[in-house]
Amino acid sequence: MWLKHGVNPKGELITISEVTSGKTNLVCPFCDRDLTAKKGKIKQHHFAHSGETCLRVRKGKLPSLPLYDNFHLQLSAKHFQLLKDLWSEYGHTDYAIITVPFELEMKKLFSWTPQGYYFTDLGKIPVGGLSLSEFNAVQEPLILSELDRLKNSMFMAKAIGGELLEEKLADLNIYRLQLQRILRFTLYFLQIKCDGKTLHKIGVTSRDISDRIPEIERDLKQHYSDISIDVLGIWQHRGNAELYFKHRYTKFNYRIGKLTEYYKFKDVETVFEDLCSMQPKILEESELSIYKEEYNLIP
Repeated sequence: MWLKHGVNPKGELITISEVTSGKTNLVCPFCDRDLTAKKGKIKQHHFAHSGETCLRVRKGKLPSLPLYDNFHLQLSAKHFQLLKDLWSEYGHTDYAIITVPFELEMKKLFSWTPQGYYFTDLGKIPVGGLSLSEFNAVQEPLILSELDRLKNSMFMAKAIGGELLEEKLADLNIYRLQLQRILRFTLYFLQIKCDGKTLHKIGVTSRDISDRIPEIERDLKQHYSDISIDVLGIWQHRGNAELYFKHRYTKFNYRIGKLTEYYKFKDVETVFEDLCSMQPKILEESELSIYKEEYNLIP
C-alpha cells in the first residue's frame, strides 16, 4: 500500500490529491520525516519519504477507509479483465455463471447456488455494477467495523504498553481523520451550460456550495466564455460516494484541459435518480463524535 496522507504544520491530515508533485511541507504521520509528493503517470500517486522510508510504511499495513479509493479490490489485470467480461455477458441477466476461477471465489466476488455462481455485491463493485445507495450499504458497515477493530487494537496495546501503543494510537487517529473528512464533505451535482454545451460535474466541498460555485466558474472561464451553473442536488456527509461515482461513470468522463470532474451523459435523468436513491446520511453515535471532534496529530 502507498502512503497517501501527510501531516501539515497545523497537525492536519492532507491527502495526496490536495498537493502538487514535488517537495512538500508535510511530514510522515508515523515518523515525522519530510515527505515528497510523487504524482507520475505510471504508479499510484503517493507520498515518499525524502530520506529513508520508515519501517511502518515499508511494512505496508496503513490504515485506510474500506472501499474508498480502491475499487479493483487488488485484482490482477488478468482477473479484472475476466470480471469485466463475465459482467458483460452475465451481469444484466438472470442467468448464473457456471464456473469462476478459484481466486475470484475466494475474494467473495461470487456466491454459489445449485444453479451456478452469481455476482455478489462485492463482485459488482469493480465493474461499477452497484447503485450508489447499494454501494453505501456495503461500504458503511465495513468502515465502522474497521473503526471498532482499530479501537480494540489500541486498547490491547494500551494494556501491554511500550512503543506498540504509540503505533496503534497513530493508526486510530489517522483513520478517524480520514473518516472525519468524508463526513464533513457534502457531495454536489451540477449542471453546467457553457457555450451551448451541456455538461455535469460531481464534487465534494466542506463549505457552502455558494462558496464553491465562483471557483468552478473561474476554472471554466479559461475554456468557455458563456457559463451558467445550476445546482441539481447536494448530499450532506456523503464524501465517501464521490470516488465510486467517478468509477461507476468513468466512461462518461469529459476532460476539459486539466479539469477531470466533468461528465457528458446521454441519459442524465438515470444518473440523477442514482444519486437521489441515496438516503439522507444519519450519523451514528461514533460517527457524530468523530464529526464534531477537534483534534489533530500533534501530541
